[in-house]
Amino acid sequence: MLDYAEYVKIFIGLMAILNPLGVIPIFISMTADQNPAQRRRTTNMVALGVTIILLTTLFFGELLLAFFGITVASFRVGGGILILLMAISMLHAKTSHIRQTDEEASESIDKQSVAIVPLAMPLLAGPGAISTVILAAHKSSGVSHHMIIALGIILLGLLVWGILRLSPWIADRISATGINIFTRIMGLILAAIAVEFIANGLKGLFPALT
Repeated sequence: MLDYAEYVKIFIGLMAILNPLGVIPIFISMTADQNPAQRRRTTNMVALGVTIILLTTLFFGELLLAFFGITVASFRVGGGILILLMAISMLHAKTSHIRQTDEEASESIDKQSVAIVPLAMPLLAGPGAISTVILAAHKSSGVSHHMIIALGIILLGLLVWGILRLSPWIADRISATGINIFTRIMGLILAAIAVEFIANGLKGLFPALT
């Protein structure tokens, strides 16, 4: 097991990557034609989808790396670069094209169900979140380590559910500028986490750097 501070850092890092406040404008626009009952069902599906995707990644992500013969060190560097690109987009208060391209965004408007794709994945539980979970799982072994991270993922799922459930209320009281400020703060935190991933990955690939 890791110490308490490390698990808090993992949780905050995942929260910064998911950035559910930043998804509120997209969620509202994609569910504009839904009645309150349909929007509640969409919210439930998004939160459940995010939780299941990240929990599956937590328990089977390392097996996927082993299947493709990818070392954790190289994955740290690749994942760090990916997260850094997302952080740079967040610092500009933009949705990264790593999460969703303009073409995918226009296509999703026509879809009847947007809960799992694109809201749950890739807008929330996208490549950055998946990479972070895999790397967090590799930091220690044992059932208790995985259970603590799983609990954090479940809490994040509940946080996503609560924010999306209150999205109309939040949008009425927090301006687009307020959401952008929060997104930039999360982007700054994410950039620092990405640099740490890259540095640790380079140390693993090139032991002489340590």
